[in-house]
Amino acid sequence: MSGEQTVRFQFEAEVIHWRGPSPYFFAPIPERHGEEIKKVAKFATYGWGVIPVEAAIDGFMFGTSLFPKGGSYLLPLKDDVRRKCNLTAGDSISASIAIHLRGR
Repeated sequence: MSGEQTVRFQFEAEVIHWRGPSPYFFAPIPERHGEEIKKVAKFATYGWGVIPVEAAIDGFMFGTSLFPKGGSYLLPLKDDVRRKCNLTAGDSISASIAIHLRGR
């Protein structure tokens, strides 16, 4: 691989609310995509398995980073994203992500 390539995924997910020390909302990436993302992660991650992405939900585009969880990843949904898309826990979404891969 040389230069920069972009890998894109589209998926459906149900918004979840993680109630840890820092509560947050996420869209779980389906495991079938998680396996594909793992294959390219080393070309995109900036450490700790976190992968920067460009995401879109209902035409609203935003930058964030995927977090590894179980066999896949979580797409964080910032407050401004949730407000603009009127999202809460349990809502179904259609999302897309783009991962920019650096050359070897």
